Amino acid sequence: MALAAAAVLLFATACSDGDDEPASTSPSPTSSASSPATTPADTVTITMENFAFSPANPQVRPGEKITVVNKDSAAHTVTATEGDAFDTGSIAGGKSGTFTAPSEPGEYAFVCTFHPNMTGTLIVG
Repeated sequence: MALAAAAVLLFATACSDGDDEPASTSPSPTSSASSPATTPADTVTITMENFAFSPANPQVRPGEKITVVNKDSAAHTVTATEGDAFDTGSIAGGKSGTFTAPSEPGEYAFVCTFHPNMTGTLIVG
C-alpha cells in the first residue's frame, strides 16, 4: 500500500511544472473600449438664462466648439461685437446652438443682438 501511494506521489510530482500557482482556466478580463478624445466635462457651454450669459467670461481653446443653451423663452444670440469672429444667429427660447471659437488667442467681447444688456467676453487662450 505504501508503495502504491509513493508511486502516485512520484507520478504527480513528475507531471508538475514546478509552479505552485494553480492553473487558471478562466480568461482574464480585457477592456477594448477606448477613452473618447473629448469628454462632456471638456465641453464649454454658455447658458442664457434670465437675460444673462453664464459664464459671462468663458475661457476656451482656439478653434474649440462651444455649445450655447437658451433657457429663456425669448430668442438670444451670442455675437462678437467687433468683426465677424463668431455669431450664433438667433437661438429660439428652449433651444441650443453651437459656434467655433476664433483661432487667434485673445479676448472677444460678445453681446445678444436682441438684448444689448446681455454681454460677455470670450477668452481664447
